[in-house]
Amino acid sequence: MTRIAVCAPSTPITREDAEAVVALAAAEFPDTELVIHDQCFEVDGHFAGSDARRIEALVECANDPSVEAVWFARGGYGACRVAEAALARFSHGAQDKTFLGYSDAGYLLGGLYRARIGKPVHGPMLADIRRAGGADAVRRALAFLSGDASGVEPSGDGHPRVAFNLMTLAMLCGTRLMPGLAKHVVLVEEVSEYLYAVDRLFFHLTAHLGGIAGLRLGRVSDVPENDRPFGIEAEEIARHWCEHHSIPFLGSADIGHDAANRIVPFGLAGNAEGQ
Repeated sequence: MTRIAVCAPSTPITREDAEAVVALAAAEFPDTELVIHDQCFEVDGHFAGSDARRIEALVECANDPSVEAVWFARGGYGACRVAEAALARFSHGAQDKTFLGYSDAGYLLGGLYRARIGKPVHGPMLADIRRAGGADAVRRALAFLSGDASGVEPSGDGHPRVAFNLMTLAMLCGTRLMPGLAKHVVLVEEVSEYLYAVDRLFFHLTAHLGGIAGLRLGRVSDVPENDRPFGIEAEEIARHWCEHHSIPFLGSADIGHDAANRIVPFGLAGNAEGQ
């Protein structure tokens, strides 16, 4: 039996979404048990409980010796407010766990990777159940946590890899959560940002990625319409700033804020080792 703890370091989920995922897991992954922390349903303004409450739940899940993985319930915003304090309290019990999420959870994935704690993995979260086709995203995550690597993003080339939301990774730069990424292939995706904002983010991010093995661009989706066309698309933006900083642009990646979002274990492709 694989026991998976679920907590919400950012924003809350609904009990209906949790029940839907628990039902799916029971029907299709009978050797998997979801342990959903009550904190996931708490509301304190924008967040799933106060900063202190989110820290306590995250530390409790990470240090629990009875679970093999911590699955982040949802993104949104808030993980950066709790990541450093929580990671400082992780015990030996967190060391062998898989930590799975994406988007705002990237603050935690980055901090974990920097601190060499556990196995950080980019991949679907519980709240993806509400997306169109979200049941498939949840299946992909549960299958991976059960030992099935068929949902791993296929562009690995032997280099260690990481995957982040573009905004999240840009905000990590210069902080105590930013991991060293020399010789890594970096995968990024974005959602709901104007193209001029995507350009601004790449301007900042690529200045901090010297020495990486290359960059791949996932889906840049739900781009708002500005009052005037920006003139170039997301891939051209990425290519421009990669060329500016002599970073190899390696093409596309099958990640994004959607139900097709594939899994990327941090480190050596496919096995989350080799940090």
